[in-house]
Amino acid sequence: MKESPFLRRAIKPQRPTKAPLSRDQIVRAALRIVKVEGIDGVSMRRIAAEFDTGPSSLYAHVANKDELLQLMFDEVCGMMPLLEPDPARWKEQILETARAGHQVLLDHYDLARAALATIPTGPHALRVSEAMLGLMLSGGVPPRVASWAMDRIFLYITADAYEMSIWRGEVAVAGTDKAAFVSEMAEELVSFFEQLPADEFPHLHKHAKDMVGGGTDERFELGLAMLVDGLDKYVTK
Repeated sequence: MKESPFLRRAIKPQRPTKAPLSRDQIVRAALRIVKVEGIDGVSMRRIAAEFDTGPSSLYAHVANKDELLQLMFDEVCGMMPLLEPDPARWKEQILETARAGHQVLLDHYDLARAALATIPTGPHALRVSEAMLGLMLSGGVPPRVASWAMDRIFLYITADAYEMSIWRGEVAVAGTDKAAFVSEMAEELVSFFEQLPADEFPHLHKHAKDMVGGGTDERFELGLAMLVDGLDKYVTK
């Protein structure tokens, strides 16, 4: 069939163009993935599939996975509260900040792993550090002690959140619910400690139930309290 001259001159429909990607979109997509699949589920190819595009389109915004993980961690830091220092409540405020940060990390599976052995320097991470340092200084903690204590507290909440993500994976592999998994593990550990020779390991043998008892929240709170209460000895005012 001969094509009409009119049709040759007609403007043919244009395929709809995709909206350009942004770094923020990429980071948010990666966070959605990590909450369900963990860090190992995050890849440039996996994220690109979320936008029906190829990995190369992501590299204009993010250099590689390592940079993406740091951007993701910084975005999560932006979800942490920034408290205005109240000298009368400085210890309580440190506890509140640490608990909130710990919970945010728990909510993002094993993303805490990305912060270990690194020094987060993104804008949100810096604001959290500035706020935490300000809380300690307002309570009379000397600058050097406050700086080191902040590092130790953040290491504690990060490492604990990462360990919890490992246990989450173990529960998934076991194919059971968390309560049943914890109960079974506790029974096995108590049995193990109680079977130790009492003459060689008298304390472990006698206090087996104390060794294993308590939930993860109680243990986290004890460790956090030990860190924060320990600052009292350094207060100068």
